[in-house]
Amino acid sequence: MDQNWMNFPRGSEGFKAALNIFLDGYFAKDAIGGKTFCPCKKCSMRFCHSRDVIYDHLIVDGFVKGFREWVVQREASSSTSNDMSGINDQNTYDDIDGLLHDTFIEVEEGLDGDQGVPSEPNEEARKFYKLVEEGKQELYPGCKTFSMLSFIIRLFLFQVLNGLSNAAFGDLLELLREAFPMARLPKSYNESKNIIKDLGLDYKKIHACPNDCILYRKKYEGADVYPKCEISRWKSKNVPAKVLRHFPLKPRLQRLFMCSKTAESMVWHDKERTKDDKIRHPADAQSWKDFDETYPDFKKEP
Repeated sequence: MDQNWMNFPRGSEGFKAALNIFLDGYFAKDAIGGKTFCPCKKCSMRFCHSRDVIYDHLIVDGFVKGFREWVVQREASSSTSNDMSGINDQNTYDDIDGLLHDTFIEVEEGLDGDQGVPSEPNEEARKFYKLVEEGKQELYPGCKTFSMLSFIIRLFLFQVLNGLSNAAFGDLLELLREAFPMARLPKSYNESKNIIKDLGLDYKKIHACPNDCILYRKKYEGADVYPKCEISRWKSKNVPAKVLRHFPLKPRLQRLFMCSKTAESMVWHDKERTKDDKIRHPADAQSWKDFDETYPDFKKEP
């Protein structure tokens, strides 16, 4: 379908007729439960609505900048993906539904499988239900740009990008709660962290030998002393002498691809890098090239 109609006056009959045809195909491909992401300027693919609501939004507000180009690219590649990396960087959105799906995919598969819905949800299912509800809650009554969950995630991004300490993060939360009492915000840094932890962005504490001989895990998990060096695991009662904090790599890589800005940066080494004999990036090094030759299938996916 020629997408030039998106530039027609929104009140014209040509625009309305083409919009109906577009929405028929858009919902046939992407709708779940009669709803899909709204591409209007205000929603910017952040919120899911029914067909009638999206129709009204597009008539009133028009399409978000960059959406027409993304549709053309999508049709050209015959892709059925919901990857919105083609949207202009200024219109980056938080894919909360995708985040929850990636984090709790086994839970969802268990609920949707042949066994039906279990009578008593397990712990992971309870976390899933809780986060789904938080993802649906408006930040404040009438807010259309953030859910409570997406705003907390954005605050953590702000903390990282600007080097805020945990104490400063807590002070910022206190200020926001004082200035906007109607907003649904956590009371402290720890409360915010507990929400993020359920999204798979936490670290795991593992006790370590003070001499770095072993990690107290697997067969040594219940041990108090490593037999070879005979150094105690404990500094004092229930206080470990050394702790390793393990940050799982896989979920963090998955999260980096959920935002159009960072997803674009994650494939820069393949799509945008100047490829000559000079070393400007780790991908220019011989070790990277050797790895690509050893694992050609892995190389195909930037």
